[in-house]
Amino acid sequence: MDRVAIIGASMTRFGERDAWLRDLLAQAGRECLADAGVAPDDLDHLYVSNMASGEFEGQTGAPNALAHDLGAMPAYTQRVDQTSASGGAGIYAAWQSVASGASELTLLVGGEKMTHKTTAEATDVIASLTHPVEYKHGVTLPSFAGLTARKYLHEYDAPRESLAKVAVKNHRNGLDNPHAQFRKEVDLETVMESPIVADPLRLYDFCPITDGSAGLLFCPESVAEEYVPEDEYTVVSGIGGATDTHVVHERDDPTVMGGAVESSETAYEMAGLGPEDVDVAELHDMFTILEFLQSEAVGFFEQGEGWKAVEEGVTDRDGELPINTSGGLKSKGHPLGASGVAQAYEIHKQLLGEAGDRQVEAEVGLACNVGGFGNCVTTTILEEP
Repeated sequence: MDRVAIIGASMTRFGERDAWLRDLLAQAGRECLADAGVAPDDLDHLYVSNMASGEFEGQTGAPNALAHDLGAMPAYTQRVDQTSASGGAGIYAAWQSVASGASELTLLVGGEKMTHKTTAEATDVIASLTHPVEYKHGVTLPSFAGLTARKYLHEYDAPRESLAKVAVKNHRNGLDNPHAQFRKEVDLETVMESPIVADPLRLYDFCPITDGSAGLLFCPESVAEEYVPEDEYTVVSGIGGATDTHVVHERDDPTVMGGAVESSETAYEMAGLGPEDVDVAELHDMFTILEFLQSEAVGFFEQGEGWKAVEEGVTDRDGELPINTSGGLKSKGHPLGASGVAQAYEIHKQLLGEAGDRQVEAEVGLACNVGGFGNCVTTTILEEP
């Protein structure tokens, strides 16, 4: 099986946008194709990662509309929905389409339009991914996060400030990301004194509601240099997906993200690498506690030790293992269908040395995209050729 290369990448500005989903997808799609110098009618497959265009906009058929707007006919189109892990699932689908030999050129565009809804309305749409019994009782993802954070802090004797330091770090990184929703630093006091949302988590422990899109263009590694020079593409050396229980309280330990454990093990095995080989990572910090849980689940740190790495500066941009150099979902924003694609965009740019002021030294990068509260996870490893 030929390895799969990423030869083009794009990302729109994340935040509150006047544009609707169709416009956001078209912008990212055009910019991604232009990045690789590929004509839209050369595409074999076109995938759109999106969780809830029907619920947010009353609009369906996004892939067909995008093919029309780009002039990508007669490419096969498909929408990929895996809740907030739709972007990662889209990477998996696009990788499969090329690795299987079904497509030589596959464009993936992820996007979501959310900010025209109130916070309550958007939260309700997102909460619909929970089990019907949980949803009926008013359970939301923030409530899961609060309960899990309390358990984690208690079990591992972690100070409340360690969670706040994740927010401080990621806002500091987002300051240097021109695409980020929030480009401002916050201090520890601001995070610790912000309003309580789901005790012990406060406002600054949560990512914002966001509009935005991002794109990736895939082809077999064997033909990548027919489109771009060797130093302008990266390779998907490993990828894995996994599912955990739908009902969160059925898990043996809610502080262990089983889907991230399983998906990362699959990705490492495919790549022939281990956690110690990763130079930079993008983790799904929809809530600050998730950065701890994922960093442990993918093998960077022992269980219950992730908070210490943050305290010691290991995950800072100038630390031994930079995590969320983009600003993460916390600062960059979280347009559901776009987030996983944007994670890979950041890793791609870091490996190419094109990350600007947030650049780190990296040859191997990992992106972990999570749906729900760890209900489904896709982990992707990218490398230099």
